[in-house]
Amino acid sequence: MSAPEKDIISPSGYRPVPDFFKILCQTASILTVLMLGWIIYEIIESAWPAIQKFGLDFITKSAWVPNRERFGVLPFIIGTLASSLLAILLAFPLGVAIAIFLSENFLSPAIRQTMRFVVEMLAAIPSVVYGLWGIFVIIPIVKAFGDWAVNSLGGFPLFSGPAYGNSLLTASVVLAIMILPTITAISRNALASVPKTLREGAYALGATRWEAIFSVILPTAAPGIVAATILGLGRAMGETMAVAMLIGNSSRLSWSILSPSGTLAGLLANQFGEAQGLQVNSLMYAALILIGITLVVNLLGEAVLRYTQKQTAGIR
Repeated sequence: MSAPEKDIISPSGYRPVPDFFKILCQTASILTVLMLGWIIYEIIESAWPAIQKFGLDFITKSAWVPNRERFGVLPFIIGTLASSLLAILLAFPLGVAIAIFLSENFLSPAIRQTMRFVVEMLAAIPSVVYGLWGIFVIIPIVKAFGDWAVNSLGGFPLFSGPAYGNSLLTASVVLAIMILPTITAISRNALASVPKTLREGAYALGATRWEAIFSVILPTAAPGIVAATILGLGRAMGETMAVAMLIGNSSRLSWSILSPSGTLAGLLANQFGEAQGLQVNSLMYAALILIGITLVVNLLGEAVLRYTQKQTAGIR
């Protein structure tokens, strides 16, 4: 029986390259964790005066008046969560539909590869370009839809007027397009990882293609699709420039998706350059809250993604 690979030593007396590569990867992983800890420590240190002065009232208050040193981020937390969730509601069905279309051989391989490349190219477009495109293209569309919705559905709180171009809905639509590549790519990988034997078994039992997709393939790939959704949610929460250009940056609370709103990332982008004194500390406090939210979402997404990978590989 041959010796274990880790005990094999080359004739020259040097350990194999994989051992060195393993140490290098471990070092890089540790440095990444330390860097994250360092960033969080620096933010906490800068935010500490605001934490001491406002405590949890900073999270529950809605007033943001720098000249009176009154700071509260409740509208921006709600705006961050609302815009991200609305973006997920818009992007999820479209992303999963595209993933099914790209993984189930509806078209020739050349056309599928072209469509896959085009979808993934959306992730390479800079955020500010999305913002400019949203100003000239999405805002007029949302404004026209908003005017119709106020006249037809104005009694419903989500569509109460007046309708603004720069609004929660406008930012959410652009966010949905921005996170679409993430949802599509991971969902397609999950669908493609479903064993062929399951497809063949469904067809052998008399299922049509769509019955096999909805009854066998989608349930089997569900953990991966959930992971894609969670990762897309984390991506939407951290978006800055496009949202700051389109959401209206308002600190007022409103039930209507046609009204201006604000996000934590947009708040930081708009005010940090001119902030002084306690306002800087308060903005760092807001940054700490945003990091906490996105970190929880990403950790949950990573956990679900690892579970998905084990399940699709047949490992329990």
